[in-house]
Amino acid sequence: MKKEYIVYKLSESAKEACKINNELFTRFNVKRGLRNEDGSGVLVGLTKIGNVVGYERLPEGGLKAIPGKLFYRGYDLDDLVKGILDERRFGFEEIAYLLLSGHLPDKEELMTFRELIADNMPLSQKTKMNIIDLEGQNIMNILARCVLEMYTFDENPDDTSRDNLMRQSIELISRFPTIIAYAYNILRHSTQGRSLHIRHPQEKLSIAENFLHMLKRDYTELDARMLDLLLVLQAEHGGGNNSTFTVRVTSSTGTDTYSSIAAGIGSLKGPLHGGANIAVANMFKHLKENICNWKDTQEIDLYFTRMLKKEVYDKKGLIYGIGHAVYTISDPRAVLLKDLARDLAKEKGRQDEFNFLELLEERAIETFSDFKGKGSKRVSSNVDFYSGFVYEMIGLPQEIYTPLFAMARIVGWCAHRIEELNFDGKRIIRPAYKNIVEEQTYTPLSER
Repeated sequence: MKKEYIVYKLSESAKEACKINNELFTRFNVKRGLRNEDGSGVLVGLTKIGNVVGYERLPEGGLKAIPGKLFYRGYDLDDLVKGILDERRFGFEEIAYLLLSGHLPDKEELMTFRELIADNMPLSQKTKMNIIDLEGQNIMNILARCVLEMYTFDENPDDTSRDNLMRQSIELISRFPTIIAYAYNILRHSTQGRSLHIRHPQEKLSIAENFLHMLKRDYTELDARMLDLLLVLQAEHGGGNNSTFTVRVTSSTGTDTYSSIAAGIGSLKGPLHGGANIAVANMFKHLKENICNWKDTQEIDLYFTRMLKKEVYDKKGLIYGIGHAVYTISDPRAVLLKDLARDLAKEKGRQDEFNFLELLEERAIETFSDFKGKGSKRVSSNVDFYSGFVYEMIGLPQEIYTPLFAMARIVGWCAHRIEELNFDGKRIIRPAYKNIVEEQTYTPLSER
């Protein structure tokens, strides 16, 4: 029997073995995707880090949709962003300090923290060479391998004491921008024949500025501020999002920091999680090419309806960037990003595209509601709807869209790992699966 046939036969057998009747989930009260029947998440833990609010529970039962809110350590994200923008400063480092420590830093604490970040941004020569050896690979995979490699350079890699976890967290937050920037420059060199430049991080620059400096050097102040805002908006999103939950699950076993964070990177890489902004960017490009009149609501509505019917575009019946597992009326991150995206579009001379995207947002929500009918879940745009367009205007390539998400979310991951390993009464996360296959009688090999 040929080996190729065995692979095929195994695959066909697995197809049958994986079939599970959806009705059984209801019968046994199993929460698919850890989601309740009303769409809310199954409560699996407690946290003091982030709070994602998209609805409120009614006394008589059921959920009421409300404008979305996101809180970092009890602070409304709207207030945090307003404070950063009003003072015209870069805020990601301040948010990182808040999420790691639980309180906002004073001026001296923030200055010292920024110096600590700058001290840890440079990579060892061996790490640089290893990134070069990985040329041409997916940057998320390179990032994961570099994180795992950090284990070998750490004098206390398995120490899960709070002090050591904080040291490791600061080093990870500092080095993610450098790894991603170098990995992309090497990818561009190997696939596009571009010159290879390795620029060192600068002490006086913020994380956002340093990343742009290492990646492409030519950027405006608004470019850097937009990137800083995106990092702030994506730094944390509660303990239930897939990648953060992955970090908490692996951390609960007591494994080392680098193994846990690498697992989170693998989770974020998935197109249903961190890769969503690329899907929106590709869809927007398609719509720009296939909708003749960018101001014609009827033409837009008709095309979106055909998309939902799986007749056009990728025929998956989805409008990317519309809808969220928690937010209903609005995603606060999308609202904040949209306002600054408008300013960036003016600077770049791309107001027509921004106006078109804004109209697409409005019509997508309305078309989705009409298509699903009355009583369907209310939807809004999510942060991915505008983030891809913003990245493009800044001049960032699609290959680093998801790695940029990781560059922001590493802060939340580290904060949740520290919390998971330092609260009283911690236990390994070990949920249950109900087995639904009947017991089988063993047949000796000679009789099969």
